[in-house]
Amino acid sequence: MKYYFIAGEASGDLHAGNCMREIITLDTAAQFAFTGGDLMESLSGKKADIHMSQMAFMGFVDVLKNLRAIKKNFKIVKEAILKFKPDVLVLVDYPGFNLRMAKWATKKGLKVDYYISPTVWAWNEGRVEEIKKYTNKLFVILPFEEAFYQKHHHKVYFVGHPLIDAIAKLKPNFRTKDVFLKENGLGEKPLIAVLPGSRVQEIERMLDIMLAVAADFADHQFVVAGSTSLPKSHYASLNKQGIKVIYNQTYELMNYAQAGIIKSGTSTLESALFKLPQVVCYKTGALSFAIGKQLVKIKYISLVNLIMDKHIVKELIQNEFTSKNIALELNKLLKDQSYRNTMIEEYNELIKHLGGTGASSRIAQHLVADASGKK
Repeated sequence: MKYYFIAGEASGDLHAGNCMREIITLDTAAQFAFTGGDLMESLSGKKADIHMSQMAFMGFVDVLKNLRAIKKNFKIVKEAILKFKPDVLVLVDYPGFNLRMAKWATKKGLKVDYYISPTVWAWNEGRVEEIKKYTNKLFVILPFEEAFYQKHHHKVYFVGHPLIDAIAKLKPNFRTKDVFLKENGLGEKPLIAVLPGSRVQEIERMLDIMLAVAADFADHQFVVAGSTSLPKSHYASLNKQGIKVIYNQTYELMNYAQAGIIKSGTSTLESALFKLPQVVCYKTGALSFAIGKQLVKIKYISLVNLIMDKHIVKELIQNEFTSKNIALELNKLLKDQSYRNTMIEEYNELIKHLGGTGASSRIAQHLVADASGKK
């Protein structure tokens, strides 16, 4: 069978890649085409029609500035899909692009499955009808999403969270902490993991503020998880500050760090799965934030707090995102053992809510069945 995947961000590349790996075990004749990242390319042995590094735009204003590039991306992907003629088109997260693609593809008579729900439950419940109209099935990874879509009578399946599988597979291959430190030229001071995101705009708005606290924690070493989708020049100034940037080692960094300064997104959940005490940060342009504040209906921005529906990790958003506030929270995370233990206990409860292992296998079974016309 032929599968076309569309992923536009690092998390989508991870989940789509793991899904592709499972599909190969079920459908030995599987053929793939896609937009995505390095993992999908390595698993398929093919180049992405568009690499995700050319698709990462953040916020309303940045999207408006890059409309020409976005339109060009749509044209390229549409032509690639028509040429490939997939048995199923699999849209992975990335709703701004993928919801428009779902509408086009459905009108072309393609079978469209959506993996990882658009967060319409957070900002636009009215779009559920659009999702129902233009997708065959919806596969969700957060437990509360299934009930939300069932309320709207859509074909929805909670498959569990694929990060649990991804981490379980990778952990046995981790280097020891001593080897990890030595091979990265790191000293013996405890590590603070800094994850500023994978988009240019995130680096520009957030990284300097995140690292401004380093001087206040001289007995720790701050290590930045760099994005391979960005030129290394974006991190060049950190060398002068004596701050290390490492690539393709984020999970090991989370595993060995004592605390994390984490940009809101999938990385907040990943940190929780590694039992890493964290402070969650987010900042976008003033106009984008003002518009988003009017649209978004959720109490929290971190996945940890959202899934558990309570305050577990500190969120520093927009004007509260300051080096002073980061330092205050980081001090608690490092020195208040009771505070740390409570957060880790909550992480354990969170993991129970996520459905256990096997998510990638379950979604692959659904997709193979849909591609072959068995469902």
